[in-house]
Amino acid sequence: MESYKTGRGQFKGFFDKRSSLIVKYESGSITKREFLESNYNLVMKMNLKPFLRIDSYEMGMYNYQYYNVLAKYFTMMAKDIRCAKKRQRYYKYYLNKGNNYYHEKDKAVLNLLEYLNFKGVEAYYVDVNSKTLNNKLYEIVLLDYKEAIFHSKALWLLNILKEKGVFKDEKKKSLIDDYINETY
Repeated sequence: MESYKTGRGQFKGFFDKRSSLIVKYESGSITKREFLESNYNLVMKMNLKPFLRIDSYEMGMYNYQYYNVLAKYFTMMAKDIRCAKKRQRYYKYYLNKGNNYYHEKDKAVLNLLEYLNFKGVEAYYVDVNSKTLNNKLYEIVLLDYKEAIFHSKALWLLNILKEKGVFKDEKKKSLIDDYINETY
């Protein structure tokens, strides 16, 4: 298992590897499923739990990534066994875990936005191929940071974004359109 430095330097390896995975996915050398599995393995290998309080962009971004990766991983596991009648208990277990992590991810986004005082933030609905997510999924972009693009469908977070004046009530193509519209 790789070790990561303590303090602010502990994130360099994580963010470098995350960026490398993004490049591999965007170039087509790995599938979305492989991307999600690799992100899950990266978070597990880092062996660092989310922070209760954040005092840097890196800590907030790590918290978001931690919960987002786990949410997608467990949702993917649920989808894998959805049709197996004997495994309905596991389907519900994985689905509930995924939904719980999605909620924690949304709370992590809010914590990061609060840390940044909602400065340099833009949010809007995104065009999606999914009928289920149409007019529900929105994108939050941190304009001053590379690869800081978040997605949510949480109404409570949407209301806060509107209250803070960073949500534009319009629909745009996502900055990572191919990714959000690809199934896994």
